[in-house]
Amino acid sequence: MHNFHIPVMATGFTIDTPLKVARFGIDSVVSLVDDVLLEQMRRKISEQRGLSFEPIRSSADDSRASRVTAYLDLLQDLVTKQMHDLRAAVFTVGSDLRRHFEMLPDSPLRSLFERMLATKEEAQRLDLQDRLRASLHQGSIDVNIMTKLDRDIDRKGRIFSEGSSDALSALRGWIRSTAEGAVVLSAGMNRRLFRAMSRYAELQPDSHGCLRKRIILKVSDFRSASVQGKQLAKLGLHVSEFRVESGLNCGGHAFGGKGQLLGPVLEEFRRGKAALLQTLHALRLRALGQTAATAMQTEPLPTRITAQGGLGEAHEQDFLRQEYGVDGTGWGSAFLLVPEVVNIDGDSLNGIREAEEGDIQLSDSSPLGIPFWSLRTSASEAMRLKRIEVGKAGSPCPKGFLAMDTEFSEVPLCTGSRSYQEKKLAQIEASPMTAMERQQATLALQAKACICHDLAGGATGPLGLDARATTSVCCGPNTAYFTEDVSLAQMVDHIYGRDEIPLKPGRPHMFLKELQLNLDYLKKEWNAGLVSKSPSVTDFDKASHALEEGIAHYRSRIARLPFAQRSSLQIGLETLAEELENFRMEMRVVPSAVRQSLPNRR
Repeated sequence: MHNFHIPVMATGFTIDTPLKVARFGIDSVVSLVDDVLLEQMRRKISEQRGLSFEPIRSSADDSRASRVTAYLDLLQDLVTKQMHDLRAAVFTVGSDLRRHFEMLPDSPLRSLFERMLATKEEAQRLDLQDRLRASLHQGSIDVNIMTKLDRDIDRKGRIFSEGSSDALSALRGWIRSTAEGAVVLSAGMNRRLFRAMSRYAELQPDSHGCLRKRIILKVSDFRSASVQGKQLAKLGLHVSEFRVESGLNCGGHAFGGKGQLLGPVLEEFRRGKAALLQTLHALRLRALGQTAATAMQTEPLPTRITAQGGLGEAHEQDFLRQEYGVDGTGWGSAFLLVPEVVNIDGDSLNGIREAEEGDIQLSDSSPLGIPFWSLRTSASEAMRLKRIEVGKAGSPCPKGFLAMDTEFSEVPLCTGSRSYQEKKLAQIEASPMTAMERQQATLALQAKACICHDLAGGATGPLGLDARATTSVCCGPNTAYFTEDVSLAQMVDHIYGRDEIPLKPGRPHMFLKELQLNLDYLKKEWNAGLVSKSPSVTDFDKASHALEEGIAHYRSRIARLPFAQRSSLQIGLETLAEELENFRMEMRVVPSAVRQSLPNRR
């Protein structure tokens, strides 16, 4: 229906987005991290619609999986009703039925809709309307599981029963639900989760070769797609989509340091896709064995390649689709300025609208120890600083989904919690560090924020679910160029190039922005490593060389860009090429005594 999707954004921003966009054929993703939030939302939505609600207590057997199932069933039931109402609606101006077709991209179905509008003869027009109603198809209700968030021990130190870790429970809840869509697996490989998936018949095609439950892998490069895809194929599982995301030009957690750029990565997918799919198909059939079902599968099941990270203008989406053959794109942070699609409080929305580039920073606030994009002016960040100021650094840790550190006790703690930070600060103060080292260690410790509670704040605050909510805004750096909130229709028209949302002057092309982010990240890590004498010279040589190859790749593609974008991209590439060469020269002239003391990994 559409060639873009709305990725998962935090735990709260897109928690009920399917209710707002699925009836228009738009796919979106719900996070399954926070089952407390899922239960709160199920209660709130049920109350708003006058539906009965039976709470699922956290003490109930398999409560996490049951909460996931109950919430997704509610979403699917409501979206099914929306689609039923849509089929019974009329094509009046402003109706959801009419909006459904008005937002479609150029396609045979959109042409049929325009033909219907232009038809004067009533019988023919009604016939066309019936054909359009029959074509209605809901957007996918997809879910996200972060594979790394898979605790075996709860926050009280109790071991989960077998198969009831965080990720496995979320998976089980999704499988049991009636939601039609895919599970998006992000943040790397989890073999235990993969093995669990192989036991569900719901992830196998039916007699017609159709999959009701699908698997999407979010990856940063072709190698990751190949390794994880083969692991799943050996278990008899099919990957329906490889969702390629920029490592740094994204929202939320960021993964950088290797110099990987989206364009060269997508080129590798373009060249290697056919061979990879044949390999995965053969591995999968071998794992499943000879059956009547597998005998019919002579060709690989369909697999899409999509891309996301930093998209801001229609010509960028068009270039990805035309040059690299991607099947679709993901538009994330831009939708934080579409209040009818996401949950967001007024203060956070204002903060995004007014944000400059420096207000969106790659921070150390995630307790997972992974760089995390954060809006510097968010309520969560303000609260973190206030707690430090009054001598109560750290969060009360009301949810504990990231409580995984057992340094001080068998009961796991979150490194962003007050309990952990008090213990760690005492350890730092008693250590034989210098004053400077002690200050740096304290700053690093207190940088951690309560993101599992605060990432739900966009929903729990404005919906009156949590009076303590202080929203953490994990928007990507591209958000700084959007200046006003818009409607869903306006954003869709912007994506498809039918109309343009005003952006700040000087917004760089997504390729240039990603290149600059990677270069800045590399230089920062290098300088930090020189201070601690810990960087790997070989790793930095590889990363800088990858950026050099990326620049060469983009130079070869400039002529294929629309004329209006060529000049600015050319100038930007040459400027960054010079900056990269200066950095490489700096690396080469590191004093030999220092260089010899640096590790030379891989």
